[in-house]
Amino acid sequence: MLTDSQEIAIMSTSSINVRLDSVLKKEAEELFAALGLNMTTAISVFLRQAVCDQAIPFRVCKYPKPNATTLAAMREAERLAHDPNAKSYTSVEELMKDLNS
Repeated sequence: MLTDSQEIAIMSTSSINVRLDSVLKKEAEELFAALGLNMTTAISVFLRQAVCDQAIPFRVCKYPKPNATTLAAMREAERLAHDPNAKSYTSVEELMKDLNS
């Protein structure tokens, strides 16, 4: 019987080519580096988890459903946008002066 290290040593590899936005690639590389991974390892982790789950290993949806806090903030923003009596500011300085008073 082979040990785990022996199985890895005889495992064949394949290459894939992926086209993606260069900014996304850079951001992903920075994230993975901070996690101690390179792009190949991160993609391998994703693929292994997908195979294990027999599904994409995270929720994929057309429109993410906002949580209760976000929905409340959206309703408040909509209400304030249509309230002629709501306080408004013409500059950040004016807002900060009011907040600090």
